[in-house]
Amino acid sequence: MASFDSQLLDADDPYITGNRVRSLDDEADLERNVLKQMDYRTRRKERERMKIEFNVSSVLYRQKFLIRLSKALMFFGAPSHRIEAQLVSAARILEIHGEFIHIPGVIVCSFGDQDTKTSETHFVKCGGRLHLGSLHRVHQIYKQVVHDEISAKEATRQLDELLNAGPLYNIIVRCILAFSLCALICPLAFGGSLVDMMISGIGATVLCGLQIGVASRSQLYANVFEVTVTIAIAFAARGLSSIRSQIFCYTAISSAGIVLILPGYLILSSSLELASKNIVCGSVKMVYALIYTLFLGFGLQIGSDFYLLVDHGARRNLISLAARMNAIISVAGTFVSDNSTSYLNVGRGTILSGMYTFTSTVPFPEEHIIEGCYRPPTFPWYLQPFPWWTQFIIVPTFSILSSLANQQPLFKRELVVMVVISCIAYAANKVADHYIFNRSDVVSAIGAFVVGLLGNIYSRKMGGTAFTSMVTGVLFLVPSGLSQIGGITAQGNGIDIGGAMIAVTIGITVGLYMSQAIVYMFGSRKNAALFAF
Repeated sequence: MASFDSQLLDADDPYITGNRVRSLDDEADLERNVLKQMDYRTRRKERERMKIEFNVSSVLYRQKFLIRLSKALMFFGAPSHRIEAQLVSAARILEIHGEFIHIPGVIVCSFGDQDTKTSETHFVKCGGRLHLGSLHRVHQIYKQVVHDEISAKEATRQLDELLNAGPLYNIIVRCILAFSLCALICPLAFGGSLVDMMISGIGATVLCGLQIGVASRSQLYANVFEVTVTIAIAFAARGLSSIRSQIFCYTAISSAGIVLILPGYLILSSSLELASKNIVCGSVKMVYALIYTLFLGFGLQIGSDFYLLVDHGARRNLISLAARMNAIISVAGTFVSDNSTSYLNVGRGTILSGMYTFTSTVPFPEEHIIEGCYRPPTFPWYLQPFPWWTQFIIVPTFSILSSLANQQPLFKRELVVMVVISCIAYAANKVADHYIFNRSDVVSAIGAFVVGLLGNIYSRKMGGTAFTSMVTGVLFLVPSGLSQIGGITAQGNGIDIGGAMIAVTIGITVGLYMSQAIVYMFGSRKNAALFAF
């Protein structure tokens, strides 16, 4: 069964674990406790009266738990290619005949009754975002139910508390996290200086404030939120980079300013869906993510062009710079030497005929251009790129802040595991990039392989949740992979940006599946289910 139907089996499925439920009814139910206190005759009469009603209510509790579980998985950003498998496993252990279909934003739950030959269908519609702390708690509740540790009624109550709870951090803390994340990723991935990271952090703070305060309350503005924000960031970055002293770098500011709204996790989820043969859900998400990426690229290009339209001087300077770098003049004729030149090895009066090509000198020496930014040694320290040893400080700090931005509680063991896996993945990514040139997909695959290997080993050996422990490292690989092509804006148009994003996420997907295949290859039958990311 695990071989022929592995995509429908979860690691905690009763077909794999062999667990069977001991009691489908809630032991803490008040009516059962009242029955135990009655004498034999009274209890017999009361039991006959309540028999049908009690059995129906018990089934309803179990069905309600499955509906709440499906809503919680979508609301807290669970990996979509595993939602159906987890719901089917929970239905089997609860002995509920149910069928589940997951499409983007909707889960269809159909419950059938074999005795009455009837069925009941529920449409669970829900949208949400990644919430690592609550998602880890949902997975714990799910495992307690399928291992028969708590009843369905108690699990439903705990899921309702999670769904009704507010965000873990308030608006101010989330804006501070957004500022810190974009400020740190600017020098780390896009070669920005101290001044560039401050500007990109301010842009990210404005972006986060608009996303929480305006876009979440106005559906009309939410439809054009990403485009307007990218236009504003690109406009400001182009304006600052047009200053004659070359203090600011357009590529670093514009790329780091929109890191928070990159659809890296969405493309990753769609790639995992397609790899799991879930064509409908995966293709819908993939197309949406591509169009979303094209919107971001279009917004960046419009913002830059709009500033050049306003500032005619900056436009002329940019056009002349491009013309100087691309100017090539070919002249056909003869060369006459009227003096002796040693390196030409010709004598006085020698005539050479042929085609001569002249190219203009590069306005900026190539050794002074780092990650698309002009950084000559004459600049002061606050305009220089960060030294290599600062990565030992920035990478762990960025991993901690990234986990907190995805609603991970601070004082938890899982946070330490996330940071360790993320740092090791970044190290593997940098080492692979040192030996493999201009292949962001292969480099990302190596980093994702390390993430998947460590995350699955942690899940199997220490009983943790593989997905929540790996997601910080996986999201770290997206800007790291894009930095290998020179930044998000280095390609010049939105289509190339979308292609670069797909190349990075395809590499991440392949690396994750390779690591899971190796881990489960050496696991016992109890842990033989595939695709546990």
